[in-house]
Amino acid sequence: MRRLEIIAVEGLGEVKPGDPLGRLLVEACARQGLAPRDGDVLVVAQKIVSKSEGRAVDLHAVTPSAEALRLSAELDGKDPRLLELILGESRRIVAKGRSTIVVETHHGFVCANAGIDLSNVGVGRALLLPKDPDGSAQRIRDEVRRLTGKTVGVVITDTFGRPWRLGTTDVAIGVAGFGPLIDYRGGTDPYGYELKASVTAVADQIASAAELVMGKTSGVPAAFVRGLDLPPLEGSARDLIRPAEDDLFRGDR
Repeated sequence: MRRLEIIAVEGLGEVKPGDPLGRLLVEACARQGLAPRDGDVLVVAQKIVSKSEGRAVDLHAVTPSAEALRLSAELDGKDPRLLELILGESRRIVAKGRSTIVVETHHGFVCANAGIDLSNVGVGRALLLPKDPDGSAQRIRDEVRRLTGKTVGVVITDTFGRPWRLGTTDVAIGVAGFGPLIDYRGGTDPYGYELKASVTAVADQIASAAELVMGKTSGVPAAFVRGLDLPPLEGSARDLIRPAEDDLFRGDR
């Protein structure tokens, strides 16, 4: 019988800049009697990765530019200091309206507010995305392997909205140890039909599955997903970004 387990990693505590995140996660696992296994996927919330990498910013120290002030007036008085940070983290603005601004980040992600978070980081502070989430995932993977001898995949997650559905879900913004896509094109279904467009974003599926035990307010920043049969490929979260020429929702079409 096929079986998939999602196991919360609890008791990590508050993460501070410079903390060795891989070691802290391994130690938290040991305290709850959880031993990583080869083939597990360790899912880690972006928030603790950004905190460990010193990506928190004091909004009081941000001086809004003329562009940020102009956008603030256009977006129902949205904090111009936050808008200044969003502009600094973005290649370009994709869409805006009311109090919402959607941008393309320097990573290539298209998301609201450049992924900048104001929750669970302290009053008057903002948390930016990691500069290189794939690199962050690889460092965590290497540290887990060094400390436990086990080879795991790692997914770093963030919460994104979707242009054609209500509600948010977690997606992969950093990947290490496996390919984030499974391409079924060229194969056939049980009726012999050739599959022509079936590419599964397995890293995003793992991220959203882990969110079911991690939640938003439960204080669980990581989880293991166990029982997956993943292709032995290396990949990057950049592989999940749809090329601009194929993206019907991009503002530059």
